[in-house]
Amino acid sequence: MSSPAVEPGTKLAERFRLEDRVHESGGATLWKAIDEVLARPVAVHTFDPDFPRLNEVVTAARVASRLTDPRLTQVFDATEDDGHSYVVSEWVSGESFGDMIANGPLDPERAAAMVAEAAEALAHAHEANLAHLCLTPEHLVWTAGSTVKLLGLGVDAVLDDVTSDDPAREDAEGLGRLLYAGLTGHWPGDEQDGGGLPVAPMGDGHFCTPRQVTAGVPGYLDAIVCRALLPETRRGLEPLTTPAEVAEALASVSRPSPLPMPTPMPMTALPVAASRSEGIDTAAPQRHTPPPQHHHHPMPRQTGGGMVNKVAMTVVVLLVMVAVGLGAWTLGRSIGNAGTPAPGEESTTPTPTAAVGTREVKPSSVTGFDPLGDNEERGELAVNATDGKESTDWHSESYDSADFGRLKTGVGLLLDMGESVPVKQVTVNFGSTSGGTVELRVGDSPQLDDLSVLQKINGVSGKKTFTAESPKKGRYVLVWFTKMPTYQGKYRGQVLDMKVLATK
Repeated sequence: MSSPAVEPGTKLAERFRLEDRVHESGGATLWKAIDEVLARPVAVHTFDPDFPRLNEVVTAARVASRLTDPRLTQVFDATEDDGHSYVVSEWVSGESFGDMIANGPLDPERAAAMVAEAAEALAHAHEANLAHLCLTPEHLVWTAGSTVKLLGLGVDAVLDDVTSDDPAREDAEGLGRLLYAGLTGHWPGDEQDGGGLPVAPMGDGHFCTPRQVTAGVPGYLDAIVCRALLPETRRGLEPLTTPAEVAEALASVSRPSPLPMPTPMPMTALPVAASRSEGIDTAAPQRHTPPPQHHHHPMPRQTGGGMVNKVAMTVVVLLVMVAVGLGAWTLGRSIGNAGTPAPGEESTTPTPTAAVGTREVKPSSVTGFDPLGDNEERGELAVNATDGKESTDWHSESYDSADFGRLKTGVGLLLDMGESVPVKQVTVNFGSTSGGTVELRVGDSPQLDDLSVLQKINGVSGKKTFTAESPKKGRYVLVWFTKMPTYQGKYRGQVLDMKVLATK
């Protein structure tokens, strides 16, 4: 006995009513449906009776349903039976990454922030042994609620019959492609996967780096793409082979404030792009801007004493006007006589003391400092701490404990000022870290024991200023973490930017 036909109006599980057929291929059909119990749109995937990978799709959907990362679309139901087999998941409204870059690259920090969110979500998925394997610009979405969503986890790979011997490496490269596309507006891969983006230009038999394609791409983002995707151009850098490593490399990227969705044009029929397994409205939803709220306070009811009240109010207003006038006249006389001593009196106005002059000193070099370990603590990021940009940073390795597992007493960031200068004040922006202890050390030798402690601060978060009572002369300035602050569930030091002031 054949299964009943699946058509618009069909209701599954007595609650999911199919409405619009979005995509159909290879015996699988994606529908926009209505969950009549919760009165919300959902994405429903149905399958022909002879669909060859039905068990694998349902298994992948059930694994995905157990993941709780809000950046992954939620799977609500997955059923395999002799009647109707289907997968029900969240319907996502928003703008795909492909649409966002269709007319050119994004701001580098915004592109990196979106890919960083996707990398963190994928890292969580890989911990549950679930890979994506099909990352394209249409799978990454900026939602109507100003959040990032990653579509198609696990399920799209089964639908497209995609497998990999190294799924972690495959997804790391997929993240690299997304970042490349966001930075350049070009797709470094097969044209059909780029969603209409132009294919990235080639040079010497391999894709050009983002900085070779688009001016203004930050060097550290160019390096991350090379490490994840372009082995020919890594220039000796360690490759990024898992989503977790890509997430760690992008961890310092500032997450920008949500950007408003574009103002929609008058409602017209638009083609709908969608993940194979999950629904997405890619036309920007029309936002309703509520009118300004005016708080109306009820007027007091007038009684028989209304005339008396009016007279009383008039008297009060006149008294206030007289008082204000007298106050202004008195203040004017005081200001006019300020600094003019009465006969026989000496002026008591203090003579201001001149502030000690300072000047900003730029370091000649900046390095990661780990004399008790491998002598290098994320040295490739060190220059970010003094580039004048709070969107870039130097950060240490991540540790499992604040005391470095008791293997060493500290790590830090060492500035070589080029010559001995009288250091008066150092301002450091520690970003969003919390807790920890930092010493500011100054001296003429880069050896830890030769650097004197200028000031110690507990509770490392945001901008902190280290000030010497009297200038401390030295060529080297060290930001020395003796206890790591917390950062995203681990312990890590961070410096977004710092400034050194010396006396003139």
